[in-house]
Formats: sequence, C-alpha cells, structure tokens
Amino acid sequence: MHEQDTDKYDCLKLKNQLCFPLYAVSREILRKYTPFLRELNLTYTQYIVLMVLWEKKEITVGELGKLLYLDTGTLSPLLKSMEKSALVCRSRNKDDERIVQVSITEKGNALKEKAVEIPEKIGSCLNISVEEAGVLYKLLYKMLEA
Repeated sequence: MHEQDTDKYDCLKLKNQLCFPLYAVSREILRKYTPFLRELNLTYTQYIVLMVLWEKKEITVGELGKLLYLDTGTLSPLLKSMEKSALVCRSRNKDDERIVQVSITEKGNALKEKAVEIPEKIGSCLNISVEEAGVLYKLLYKMLEA
C-alpha cells in the first residue's frame, strides 16, 4: 500500500469524524439526565416536549415537530403516552380537523416546579465554561439551521 493510499482513507478514521464526538457527547449528556428525569417519571423526549409546552402552553403537532426536530411518526406515540399519563391533552383544530393541537395539563404544568433545577444540575456535570457552552450552543444551532 502506498502512502498516498493511506492518506486517501484518513477521512474514514473515527478520530477524524465530527459526527462521532457529537454522537458520544449526546449519549453521555442524555445518560446524565436519566436519574433526574426518572424522579419525574419522564423520558428525555417527554421532557423536551414539556419544555416547549411550559413556554407556549399550546402548540400544533407540526410546530412541535419542527421545534424538536422530530417527525410525526415519533411524536404521535409519544404524545399519546403523555396524554395517557395526563401530562398533555390533544385536540383537533376547530377550523381544520387535520391539525392536532397539543396543550399542557395542570399535572404537566406542575412538573415545571420539580424540573427547574435540572438544567443547573446538568450544567455542573459538563466540563466546559459558561463561555464555551455559549460558543458550542451557537455552533450547534448553526449546524441545525444549515
């Protein structure tokens, strides 16, 4: 094998992949969330749905999917489960039956008080400064918007 061939395959080395550390860090952060969310009987995906609803109170399934980068195939069973747990309520839009509205219930809203300390607890687990976190946040959203 020529040195030229070795260089050709450098792009396939794990250490040269941007996707791998993003994937690994994402898994690690989600693992750190688990004990805090378990106390609230929530999955991470349920938690981010509630975060949107704590802010907006009501949203369409389509808008929720865009905000969370989730398709309806993922959202529908998730919302059905959350509705069964009385965290959210789903209803058809009166003007357009194809549109499903999701709203937060009293029980779902009550979890906000219990969840308020989670971001700080997660932040303290990360080995980066507030400034570095800000830069990373901007870069990640720049990539998502591309």
